[in-house]
Amino acid sequence: MIPSRAEWRADGPTLAVGALALVALVVRLVGLGDRPLHWDEARVGYWSLRYLETGYLTYRPVAGGPLVYLLGRTSLAIFGSTDFALRLPIAIAGAALPLVSLLFRSHLEDDETVALAAVLALSPLLVYYGRFARGDLLAVGFTLAAFGFALRLLDGDGRHNAYGLAAASALALASSGLAVVTLGCLGIAGVLVFDHAALLKSSRPAATRLGEFAARVRGESTYAARSVLVFVGLYIFTFAPRAGITDDAGIYSPGTILAAIDVALFESVRRFFGVRVSDRYPEGTHEYLPYLGDFVETLAVAALPVTLLAVAVFVVDRYTAGGPRTIVSAAAYWAGASLVFVPMLTEVSAPWLGVYAVVPLAIPAAIGLAALVRWGRDALDTGSVPRVAAAALVLLALVAQTGAVATGEVYGPSDRDTRFAHYAQPSSEFTEFRENLSTWVGPTDDEDVDVLYYGSSMYVADGAADYPPVPDRWGERLPMAWYVARIGADTATATTPVELRERSDAPPVVVAPAEERSTLAPMLDGYVAHEYDTALWGRPVVVFVEK
Repeated sequence: MIPSRAEWRADGPTLAVGALALVALVVRLVGLGDRPLHWDEARVGYWSLRYLETGYLTYRPVAGGPLVYLLGRTSLAIFGSTDFALRLPIAIAGAALPLVSLLFRSHLEDDETVALAAVLALSPLLVYYGRFARGDLLAVGFTLAAFGFALRLLDGDGRHNAYGLAAASALALASSGLAVVTLGCLGIAGVLVFDHAALLKSSRPAATRLGEFAARVRGESTYAARSVLVFVGLYIFTFAPRAGITDDAGIYSPGTILAAIDVALFESVRRFFGVRVSDRYPEGTHEYLPYLGDFVETLAVAALPVTLLAVAVFVVDRYTAGGPRTIVSAAAYWAGASLVFVPMLTEVSAPWLGVYAVVPLAIPAAIGLAALVRWGRDALDTGSVPRVAAAALVLLALVAQTGAVATGEVYGPSDRDTRFAHYAQPSSEFTEFRENLSTWVGPTDDEDVDVLYYGSSMYVADGAADYPPVPDRWGERLPMAWYVARIGADTATATTPVELRERSDAPPVVVAPAEERSTLAPMLDGYVAHEYDTALWGRPVVVFVEK
């Protein structure tokens, strides 16, 4: 049946949001595999490849959430062991983020819903880290979905939203350890918004409202129980170990499935608490203000239009007639709590942390963007040239800043002046190593060593890096370890000139810290030396290639 004109017009926002999701997919897929892998991406790629080869996976908090490995393994199995394939699941998730805006339609006007989808689709920081094989965007994206489902559930809009809330929360926790922080920040926002009503004379007492909510839950106990089952089921599926070729417990092994469930439900929590909480103090703690400064700087550089619009809308919405809108207050409090707790509880200061604030800020920013467009359109209808010019200038400035950041940071080459990229992002010149390694190594189906790592700083015992946790020295091999593993090259290590001379085979590729070049050059006569920075600056390596 063909929709009527009125029905088609009413569904316009949905169509617009869908179109923006397609645009988001395109901007994330363009050049997705061009940039060499960051060290963290290389870790994900290496262990996803090991999971693909052995079938073995178990949750280790130091390696991040298990969901990135489940997705990574699947993508590598389907599309091959490439940088593009490793990043593809994150790119698809980032492209789906605008669709989450539809969950907020009961709290947003149609143009605000479309504006939210646009911000989520095109914000440069979300585009950059929507093309990055880490779990942060997944964690905050699923938290945004949980927020949307929670609002719809509180509005009484369908019991199925409880299932969505449970599923989104479980998947957020499986995406990254920082999901505990971002879900907690959303919870803080909920408490503050609930407390708003206590300040209004017309509001019922908090105890009464809590009692009504408890009565609703009791009245829907069947759906509440099913929601718990959805959460527990997804949590078990993502956190349960996969046994592979080992004798450990695995969720797919009938004889060990109960042990795997125990590991998923209880051992995962113990591991997380041990690694992220008890074992961090005091050595793993850090000064707060430098991390906070980096976080604020990221928002100012990478998401200035979103930040300015969001702050302006929060202030105007809070102090104008009619009182604050629930969705604006909740999103602003969520972002504010993230500003406080994410720098405090993270283990590394990095630009990707900005997504934990940009995503909640996108909601008030979208409301501001829609209001600005609406104001300009009304001015155009009334023929007010100054107002039209003012609206056009503001919109042009916002678009220009966003476009300049996107072209310079998202798609531009990585160098030390890049603000989005973390230090552990190899420079663009490292692409030569990635593109030529398979040619340098040649066939890898024999038993000879293909790549030899030289130096005590790169020494790792055989098999010690197959699964986390790994020796710190393995980090000196990143991101090369991923590129070596994906072509199936056999590796070995020599720590002294004597060990290298005593080898009976001559590996076609030798990798060493750059300061070892003068030591190795006389022993590797007939090799050509190449130097690369494996970070944005510094940490150079020398790669000797047999002629």
